[in-house]
Amino acid sequence: MASALKDWIKPDETAKEMLTRVFTVRPFLPLPPPLHKLPLRAGNVVEIVGPSSSTKTHILMQAAISCILPKEWKGVRYGGMERLAAFVDLDCRFDILRFSQLLKHQIARANSNDKKPQAEYDQELFAACMRRFLYICCYDSFEFLATLKTMNYQLQKEKEIQGVSVHLLMLDSIGAFYWMDRALPALSLGGINRRSFSLQSVTENVVQEIQKLLLVHPMLVLASKRASLGEKHSKTEAMRSLDDRNPRRWPTAEASGLNNASRGIQALLYREYMPLVWQSFVTHRVHVRPSDENSKHQSQQIYLTEWLLPSIKSSDTFTVNDAGIFLIS
Repeated sequence: MASALKDWIKPDETAKEMLTRVFTVRPFLPLPPPLHKLPLRAGNVVEIVGPSSSTKTHILMQAAISCILPKEWKGVRYGGMERLAAFVDLDCRFDILRFSQLLKHQIARANSNDKKPQAEYDQELFAACMRRFLYICCYDSFEFLATLKTMNYQLQKEKEIQGVSVHLLMLDSIGAFYWMDRALPALSLGGINRRSFSLQSVTENVVQEIQKLLLVHPMLVLASKRASLGEKHSKTEAMRSLDDRNPRRWPTAEASGLNNASRGIQALLYREYMPLVWQSFVTHRVHVRPSDENSKHQSQQIYLTEWLLPSIKSSDTFTVNDAGIFLIS
């Protein structure tokens, strides 16, 4: 009896074995700037929010390139993950030519050295990387939901063909159909017991379908979102406006995950419009905007990133050119 009880309470694995299993199944994913500051892993949902022309789609492209590039190829180190990346285009403005140019630049830069400063890109590697990039375009919420419901089969099929799993799911942008869905009347989708078609029900179904996908295909979700209101405010203007406000009116840091100052600045930089079910689904949020600060890089637009969830006091500045995104020290 004692031995049976001892066997029953005996742990299945040690803490070391558990950590080894968890980090093996869902390791941290090395992403390029400006998403490099926090350790992100499969299962996280990162929202990249910012006004128009704030490089949100470009950041998704850079993340996709980092995913589909190999770690090493023919003795040349590329530092990629060599995994599948699924890009769901909801804005229907994806520039495949721009994406291919960025990938070619990344390959050529890794091959360049003192003897070959202007090396050409490896066409065989380029073709292999593009096969790992899965592009899907949706024109309304019905197509988006249908895509999510059938994505499990598509990802499984690609996994069998390519021999590698998917690591990234990118949504550009998650609020693309907001006003279309909000303007529609509450339409019944069938019988009496069927749920009505509305912004709330669509968002709930989107979150549920993504959660189902994450159970079968552990991956990192990156979703861009356009800031709706207040995007013309600079951080300096936000701080000036906060001086005239009563901090007691803001949510507490424990309830919001942000301190009072960060919460107030966030409210001025953009106005949240997605339903609560999506806001609760997001685990990380980063704000991207053009910087209004003067810099020595006068010929290039400078962009600023600030992590809002979790709140990080430091921020990063970067520029964008044909070779990609570069941080400014």
